[in-house]
Amino acid sequence: MQQAANGCCEHNGAAEEDLQESTSAFQQNGMDAQPDSNGINGDVSTKVIGKTDQEIVRLIGQHLRTIGLNRTADLLMQESGCRLDHPAAAKFKQHVMDGDWSKADLDLNELEALLDNSKYSLAEMKFLILEQKYLEYLEDGKVLDALHVLRNELTPLQHNTEKVHELSSYMMCSGREELMARARWEGKGLQSRTTLMDRLQEFLPPTVMLPPRRLHTLLSQAVELQKQRCPYHNTESQETMDNISLLVDHLCSRNQFPCKSIQVLTDHCDEVWFCRFSPDGLKLATGSKDTTVIIWDVDPDTLTCSHRTTLEGHSYGVAYLGWSPDSTHLIVCGPEDCPELWIWNVETEELRKKVTHSPEDSLTSCSWHRDGKKFVTGGIRGQFYQCDLEGTVLDAWEGVRVNCVWCRSDGKTVLAADTHHRVRSYVFDELTETNILQEDHPVMAFTVNQADRLALLNVATQGVHLWDLQDKCLVRKFQGVTQGHFTIHSCFGGVNQDFVASGSEDHKVYIWHIKKELPIATLSGHTRIVNCVAWNPVYHQMLASVSDDCTVRIWGPDDKYRTKKQSASAGDSSSNGNSWHESRS
Repeated sequence: MQQAANGCCEHNGAAEEDLQESTSAFQQNGMDAQPDSNGINGDVSTKVIGKTDQEIVRLIGQHLRTIGLNRTADLLMQESGCRLDHPAAAKFKQHVMDGDWSKADLDLNELEALLDNSKYSLAEMKFLILEQKYLEYLEDGKVLDALHVLRNELTPLQHNTEKVHELSSYMMCSGREELMARARWEGKGLQSRTTLMDRLQEFLPPTVMLPPRRLHTLLSQAVELQKQRCPYHNTESQETMDNISLLVDHLCSRNQFPCKSIQVLTDHCDEVWFCRFSPDGLKLATGSKDTTVIIWDVDPDTLTCSHRTTLEGHSYGVAYLGWSPDSTHLIVCGPEDCPELWIWNVETEELRKKVTHSPEDSLTSCSWHRDGKKFVTGGIRGQFYQCDLEGTVLDAWEGVRVNCVWCRSDGKTVLAADTHHRVRSYVFDELTETNILQEDHPVMAFTVNQADRLALLNVATQGVHLWDLQDKCLVRKFQGVTQGHFTIHSCFGGVNQDFVASGSEDHKVYIWHIKKELPIATLSGHTRIVNCVAWNPVYHQMLASVSDDCTVRIWGPDDKYRTKKQSASAGDSSSNGNSWHESRS
């Protein structure tokens, strides 16, 4: 009987006792194999199968044992001529699960020849076993036995001495609870020994012993890959293998995606230039040429908005908005000839500060630092400031003409798109600047994803470009959108920010999967240029767009994927923020 490379046995006239050995000597998941019991005959003929089929049989056999179908697994192994694990590995596992540490140590010597990196792996496996042995002695109150393991078994290994010192400190634990807490250990028993066996199996080649729940792992990986390839997958990955079907490929419906115009807000009386959801996802701010900012409350169930308040007095119009990280304050910026900005407390609806330093300033963009205590602002006339919440200038960078700014997650670096078609990084505290990327045409606006790795640029006459800030390379040029020299703001969105959305001069909203150049959805409904698109950062099925047609549109999935309130109107009347209707466009 010759052992195959994948842990199976090829029987060429082998005696029956050899077959019995191959099926009864090994254990899986702590259960004994009994091939000839419960009515299974010992004269089942074996078949010669290929390497891939042998591996599939082993995977199925392991899963059958995991769910308790031992007789079926035994018959499968007997008929196929395979075995789940090498006999020495199966014996080793049984001794570990039984807590028979002396025999487990002897088994390791037998397994040494099968280990990939035998010297290091053997020492690490011995150490893990002795650590478990030591902790169990301590839990049982056998302090002298534990001390003997520490001094005469663990220390002579001369392996991971730092850990040995940590283990010695556990001798001072006052009881079981303190020991378990300090050692981050489940305590003596099946759970901790299973965890130990999982760690030990990492050193055993899969030809010797299959990794735990290997078939389940492979199927989970396959489902996850299908989700990644699904163009409309936009839900949290909380599904388990118990509530999905393996009989069909995973594919989300387009109807689950925010492609439907579910509400049209008409409260603005002039072009709407900007929109942004608050970080908590419960408010939407929209800014207009009509000099007002409207704050809308978001209903997470219906994915619709209702009018909360109107902030007035922005004499130049509202071209940019910046929410504080805690969703309580809002910075309002005007167009390029505006030398002022406004800091509003949204909770109290009070103007906290109107900031102006010089009538020559142009404060057209802003961004909050992550701590919410400072922000940066600037414009194309050469002003670039870092300010506190009272609008006091803390730092200034002279001569930097910027179209858009963004504070990075490190709390000190600021990205700015300048009039030389570049995005550069600035550190005010150190007065250092670095070139990050260079475009051939003006960068009208940009945004950065939550991971602080990718930047989305709206480039004049070119469209939407995706850049990797770390590698400083152009990743993708998204196709379909129409972009001239108007300022259009795009955004990342969806679960894990796997999607990109942008307005367009052709009156449409375009949505792409971040890995695809062609749009996966084109949303029609606006009648003039779409200036800005915002994706709700919490309720990922909700999208907002604003346009020169003076409207704000809310996009969501089909009706059956939302909850309608009883008071909601189902008619076709125009929405003023207090009801919603289905778009006929």
